[in-house]
Amino acid sequence: MSGHLEVREVLRRITASARSLLGAEYAALGVPDDHGGFAQFVVDGVTDEQWKAIGPLPRQHGVLATMLHEMAPTRLTDVRKAPAFGGWPGAHPEMTDFLGMPIPDGEEILGAIFLANKDGGFTAHDERLLRILAAHASIALANARLYERSRELTLAGERARIAHDLHDAVSQKLFSLRLTAKAAAKLLDRDPERARTELAEVARLAAEAADELRAVVVELRPAALDEDGLVATLASQVQVLDRAHTASVEFASDGGVRTLPPAQEAAVLRIAQEALHNALRHADAAKVAVTLRGTATRGAVLKITDDGRGFDPGAVQRAGRHLGLVSMRDRAQSVGGHLTLTSAAGLGTVVELEVPGA
Repeated sequence: MSGHLEVREVLRRITASARSLLGAEYAALGVPDDHGGFAQFVVDGVTDEQWKAIGPLPRQHGVLATMLHEMAPTRLTDVRKAPAFGGWPGAHPEMTDFLGMPIPDGEEILGAIFLANKDGGFTAHDERLLRILAAHASIALANARLYERSRELTLAGERARIAHDLHDAVSQKLFSLRLTAKAAAKLLDRDPERARTELAEVARLAAEAADELRAVVVELRPAALDEDGLVATLASQVQVLDRAHTASVEFASDGGVRTLPPAQEAAVLRIAQEALHNALRHADAAKVAVTLRGTATRGAVLKITDDGRGFDPGAVQRAGRHLGLVSMRDRAQSVGGHLTLTSAAGLGTVVELEVPGA
């Protein structure tokens, strides 16, 4: 259960584990919303066709409600005879013996596990087993929620940065393009030669704006780390950037990069994206080289070199402009990595990240 970070997958694993552990015919797990229903409801032992025939998600009433408002489990020999039982849809399978267990997180109930139909009925031993499982499920579910919340905050930060880039780069270029086009229109009759010069500037600004927009589109594309792995994902990103920009962007790997923990791979990719962003959008680089190699300790070293205008890191920091350096260092430290940056005016920039192995 703890090996997954997607909430839906964690819920599915908990439900299947509970059914298998106690030998029940049916299992379900419900996570309540704030409106008397369920935000999520996962079942095991019911086919997709049966589930569709049952209809909408159940509401928080009857026996199910007991699990969501009381910390104590509910064990019944026949759920249909319970005072709180309110019936079920026509396509719902017949259930008799029942065991329900809340999933607590301190004083809060994250959800509840429901089991039904076991040969010989559920015992006190089954109840103890399910209580232990619910405790582990609480940790796994809380971790998955924190991960998804962290991912949402990261995405929100990325959207804010892209919006800032659109305003600072694309909007300014389009504004300049509009003014230049107006000037050219006014000069057509009285100074055709100067008008041609202005029109050439219009073409140049339009090309730059197109490059900026393509770069933003590239950054909006989701990275496929889970499906393709770090090396393939980074190679694909570099290939797209090479096509989107006039600068040459190249990628090389020594083939010795081993699979890293997910958090480390995500940090390497994000730092690479930030460094590439700086090189292509701020440094006016003509060539950018990205290399990724493995280390003897099963870690990896990422190196991004550009031949751009370079800068004085100390002066940039004193001026209050960080070019993403703070976020890159924070990402590196969060996974036990080490980031170094070497740059000087007119001499380009080198960003190097080393992360340890698993």
